[in-house]
Amino acid sequence: MKYTSTRDPSVSCSFEEALCSGYSPDGGLFVPKALPSVDSSMLKKWSKLSFPELASQVTRMFISPDEISDSRLTSIFEASFVKGFDASVGSTVPIKKIGSSFMVELFHGPTFCFKDLGMRAVVNMLSYFATKRQKNITLVVSTTGDTGPAAVQAVADADNKLMTLLVHFPKGQISAFQRKQLTTANSPYVHVVAFEGDGDDMDAPLKNILATSGLKSGNSSFVCGVNSYNIGRPLIQLLHFVWTYLRVAEEVGIEPGDKDNSIDIILPTGAMGNIAGGYMAKKMGVPIGKLCAGVNINDITFRAIEKGEFYKSPRMEKTLSEAINIQVPYNFERLLFYLTDGNQDLVRDWMTTMDKTQKLDLKGEWLSKIQHEFSSARITDDEMCKAVQSVRENFNYFIDPNTAVAVAAAEKLGYNLNAQDIPPFAILSTASPCKFEESVIVALGEEGWTTYKKSEFPSRAAAIEAKDECEPTLYKWPKGLSMEEVQKEWEQAARDIIIKEFL
Repeated sequence: MKYTSTRDPSVSCSFEEALCSGYSPDGGLFVPKALPSVDSSMLKKWSKLSFPELASQVTRMFISPDEISDSRLTSIFEASFVKGFDASVGSTVPIKKIGSSFMVELFHGPTFCFKDLGMRAVVNMLSYFATKRQKNITLVVSTTGDTGPAAVQAVADADNKLMTLLVHFPKGQISAFQRKQLTTANSPYVHVVAFEGDGDDMDAPLKNILATSGLKSGNSSFVCGVNSYNIGRPLIQLLHFVWTYLRVAEEVGIEPGDKDNSIDIILPTGAMGNIAGGYMAKKMGVPIGKLCAGVNINDITFRAIEKGEFYKSPRMEKTLSEAINIQVPYNFERLLFYLTDGNQDLVRDWMTTMDKTQKLDLKGEWLSKIQHEFSSARITDDEMCKAVQSVRENFNYFIDPNTAVAVAAAEKLGYNLNAQDIPPFAILSTASPCKFEESVIVALGEEGWTTYKKSEFPSRAAAIEAKDECEPTLYKWPKGLSMEEVQKEWEQAARDIIIKEFL
């Protein structure tokens, strides 16, 4: 399997090169040159596998055995999807019937969110390649709440002296629990930074660093980004959708691969890495129907799907579902690549326009194609809170604010959780409520949070709460400086940390 750029057909590289580079050299995103096909016979075989076994079978289609052997791939996924996961739930990803929906619990990993699934596999593969090549690798990441803790835990668990992590988060814009997951890491391989800006403001500095510090022949060290622009993330996250399809099909008696009985999936959406993985699975032949994006008032994805207006908002709005706050989702570019059947010249022109103007109009046939594959709903904090309350009252089930955005979106799009005899649909539950005390209290009150804390709060989460925090490094925004000026200062600060501490 070779990989290319969403913007340039002349780019061709191995999985290792794509994974270890983050962005493509032309500023685009890596994608497989061709998606493998999945048929009903494969789906029937896969339906009998555990999650780690399924991961090995599916990703084998994207990674040459010359790069990672079968035995090594199996061990990577055992380490990624067994260690640190809650064994008491009986599966890496259990699925529960909540009303008429199938709730896909993606949050039973060590940091209580779906990012554990993609991040741990990516970090373990990067660790494998670093050891294989005997090269020092510094991972860089910016987080709006969930990605960072997952990366920190994955790097700490990998315990590879060749691999280090520089993680950034916007000061005051993640939950107290998420911050503690970062500031209590206590790993010699991790450096944590807070910055005085919004969630997207570190993207440009990190992209500039990666453009000049990536994987190069002959170098003994390199820097790699592990946000969801890295192809490894959506590649692993497509497993969520294969697994969800197989489990729901099994539950409702659908023959695996039956094209006449597809399953719609609703999910909270930020940088669109998860939904990109879902669309890849659908394009491969998994019978997935509509992919429905629930977003908060930072609603660029909603506007792109509903109006064809992929416009960056002038500012990030603070919400109670901050983990999905986004101004420009990286992975929309991958969706465009697959919507156009791999028309790299067109995608390059579109993204060049977006990069220059912060606006991209997709009208006519392209808007029709987007709306054929996707739908979206914009959810306010009040609507999110009502979804938390409704699910608690009607089904005695606690959900986090991001999952609540998906639940509210499902209702707004016509998927009634209280209905009977309707086509099956799934909702991806992306995080545990334990990470969002502040938002859960707003939705359910102190009494509701106390009830959850007594009955369902994970003991591992309580152990994190009891830890002492270490003060992170702070990138300041000096008064009077423009965004560009501040980002240049932050870029240099990050470079200094990488050189001084890691290389």
